[in-house]
Amino acid sequence: MFPIRRVAALLFAAAALTACGNDSSTAPTVTPVLGASATALSSSAVKLTFNSKAGDTGYTIERAEGAAGAFGLVGTVAAPSTAGAVSYTDANLKVSTAYRYRIITVRGSSTSVASAEISVTTLAFGSAAAEIATDITANRTLYADTTYTLKGFIHVANGATLTIQPGTTIKGDFNTLGSSLMVLRGAKIQAVGTAEAPIVFTSSRLAGQRQAGDWGGLIIVGNAPINRSGSVEIEGSGTDGQAVVGGKNYQVLYSGGTTVTDNSGELKYVRVEFAGFAPSLNNELNTFTFAAVGSGTRLSYLNAVNGLDDSFEFFGGAADLSYAVAYEGEDDQFDMSEGFQGRLQFLISYKSTNIPIRTGAGSYASDLQGIENDGCNGSGCDLGFDTAPLTTPVVANFTLIGPASQTITGAGGGYGLMLRRGTGGYYVNGVLARYPAAGISVRDVATYARAGSTAIPDLAAADLAVKNVFIAETPNAFQAATATQNVFDLAGNGITHSAATTAASLFTTLPATGAVPSGASAFDFTPAAGSAIATGGLATFTGKLATKAGTAVTGTSYLGAAAPGGVKWWQGWTNYVRN
Repeated sequence: MFPIRRVAALLFAAAALTACGNDSSTAPTVTPVLGASATALSSSAVKLTFNSKAGDTGYTIERAEGAAGAFGLVGTVAAPSTAGAVSYTDANLKVSTAYRYRIITVRGSSTSVASAEISVTTLAFGSAAAEIATDITANRTLYADTTYTLKGFIHVANGATLTIQPGTTIKGDFNTLGSSLMVLRGAKIQAVGTAEAPIVFTSSRLAGQRQAGDWGGLIIVGNAPINRSGSVEIEGSGTDGQAVVGGKNYQVLYSGGTTVTDNSGELKYVRVEFAGFAPSLNNELNTFTFAAVGSGTRLSYLNAVNGLDDSFEFFGGAADLSYAVAYEGEDDQFDMSEGFQGRLQFLISYKSTNIPIRTGAGSYASDLQGIENDGCNGSGCDLGFDTAPLTTPVVANFTLIGPASQTITGAGGGYGLMLRRGTGGYYVNGVLARYPAAGISVRDVATYARAGSTAIPDLAAADLAVKNVFIAETPNAFQAATATQNVFDLAGNGITHSAATTAASLFTTLPATGAVPSGASAFDFTPAAGSAIATGGLATFTGKLATKAGTAVTGTSYLGAAAPGGVKWWQGWTNYVRN
């Protein structure tokens, strides 16, 4: 038995502990917030709301992704001075993704247990809809949760900047023939998507019903020089006259620029589908039109799909372009003229058939080529083909696949490279295949003069050279020589012509001639194992080519748009469909 004194001591200690537990100075229990809810604001943002209580000092917000993800700190919110509603917006979330939230109340140095979990799912891209029916003359942002329809000819003007979020879809209204987006001189477009969430311009018609020419296209006008004098109008503009009326197709000029480094913004991971508008012959809007666009503009990861006219056309200017894909364009895939000075690297085009054309939008081209480059042509060429600045781009690492059929290209078409009207430029490390006429045409005396009027141009002095190009599944390397038509020496320029080599044998995956591709997955432009194009590239640039290329374009040991074993840069954001 315990001694009486020890039992008394234990009873006293217990009583003392009980008294301490009832001390009124101990912090009270902090209760979680009440009335908490979550609302998806967009494809990337969620708004939390809940009620505060008197005495709260703040709240800690925790978030978990999916049904089983672990919670982590997102942010904190200070309590209002008087009890009432509190809100918190969580941004930079993933599209169409489920999230769970919980809230912890802070009162001085004490905190509550976490509130009950609140579940919410961010919106899908394009969940809402809006129309744009007049010109954009003040800064504006287009959001990914909304699908926008261009109701007419929409101009970004008055120095405004149009910002477009990744994943946004913009549709050209089919019911307004030629509906387009034109970014005018002095204005900017900031359309920067991602490989996972490209920005898409497309037809307002349903998939399966779409046609080339369903709407006009994307046009950017800069303030860089061209080589034509006078008032030069954007092809396809002006059908509604010269008066500036929002939403109408008023006349747009692009001549007279003087700033080579002019900046019209940035396009990155942008896809344009089913575009093109030709109110008259040789007067067309293209899928992508770049008129007098300066070198300060950034262009990369662009995809043209099923356009009525050219997929990419440059009228003068000096913009650089990298990583571009053209599928099934109804005229030239890449077209440069009027003193274009830019540098292009990593280009892909695939043309296999004639896509149906929307009635009234135009007609099929009679001279479809892979690349068609001109010097100066038309009004304002004061010195004819010799009018400066000369068209002298760098075009490197191109993979151009033609349709193999002259009936598709037209009687005057069917060439991988059409160089004419005094153009210059440097065309290196390319692959041309399935062109029914020839791989290359050096069309006239003025063009040949840019190469020094010799079959092996000297890069130290020449303004035109074609170097290190592989030509496959094509009957002729060059259009036959005549009094005005010229050819370059094959071996002296590193040009290989192998008519018996099929295009499909050069690449990892390429549909056979005449086959209907199943979609974008039908293409892998990486050189196949043992492919002739895995080597043979011009790895070191010299002379004028090196000066012109600078650091923007570099030599490669391989030919074509994809490195052996390298990144398949076109996958995940490009699209191949026929309607």
